[in-house]
Amino acid sequence: MATLVKKPLFNPDGDIEVRTRRMIGGDTTNLNDFNNLRYQWVSDWYRQAMNNFWVPEEINLSQDIKDYPNLPAPERRAYDKILSFLVFLDSIQTANLPNISAYITANEVNLCLSIQIFQEALHSQSYSYMLDTICQPHERNSILYQWKDDEHLLRRNTFIGDQYNAFQEEQTIKNFMRVIIANYILEGIYFYSGFMFFYNLGRNNLMPGSAQEIRYINRDENTHLWLFRNIINELRQENPELFTPEKEAIYSEMIKTGCEQEIAWGHYAIGDDIQGLNKSMITDYIKYLGNLRATAIGLEPIYEGHMEEPESMRWVSQYSNANMIKTDFFEARSTAYAKAGALVDDL
Repeated sequence: MATLVKKPLFNPDGDIEVRTRRMIGGDTTNLNDFNNLRYQWVSDWYRQAMNNFWVPEEINLSQDIKDYPNLPAPERRAYDKILSFLVFLDSIQTANLPNISAYITANEVNLCLSIQIFQEALHSQSYSYMLDTICQPHERNSILYQWKDDEHLLRRNTFIGDQYNAFQEEQTIKNFMRVIIANYILEGIYFYSGFMFFYNLGRNNLMPGSAQEIRYINRDENTHLWLFRNIINELRQENPELFTPEKEAIYSEMIKTGCEQEIAWGHYAIGDDIQGLNKSMITDYIKYLGNLRATAIGLEPIYEGHMEEPESMRWVSQYSNANMIKTDFFEARSTAYAKAGALVDDL
């Protein structure tokens, strides 16, 4: 496939044959038909995502209002910086996903992306709710825009932002694949290591509302990660020329760069001064995530060893599951998901 073509919005002469539908480069009518799906996994994904519906104000932050001013200095610093990073990630996701959707020619996958766009916007609302509740207005703005003054945070944002901008400026196959992989890195590594800090606060009996808010967000991000993993693997089947050894080396290097930046960020934002976390734990966990994400899309592991979840970080999986029941989106269908309103705050 030499060129990437943006799909027309109205295409009455488009192909209606399900068997010839393609992730990119197809001739779609854009008709949403739930009875005829080329990608059967979409049905379960769609219902899963719809059942995840929640609103930020469901979560009580009264204890967080009391805890936040009294957080130990390292926890307060990390809270502000990591929340600032998460605000950026969800904001740029909300803005960028329509650019990807414009070139996806499988209507059922675009329906999934539409739900993801909504959920990313909801996550941004969640962070605003958290800040508006626990902070004074001047503190809120300082946290929101820390990336303007913190060179470490700006560098993190720049790596992803540059990939997204490059695709906006030049819609080539190369840039499309880079933006897809960048999205996968964001969903599968950046978010998860950020969530880890909030779960550590929760297990230290600090900021329980914030930890619970993150759990709902994490539940959504699990489905987003699963979505992009499937998109990449379908592209591998349909467009093997996009997964030559040379191209796979580029994707692997992107994941490695994302991991190395995340490790450096964790050392800077969290360090060794927070109870329950340290630099060694952060390093092991991010390398494990890097290997997990790489192998899930058919790439070789990034780091030697680090194939098993670190023993010291097993608690992250427990906190990240909003129903406290182990679910692996990559290997099995969820057996325990329910509407967010039915969940119990069991932190």
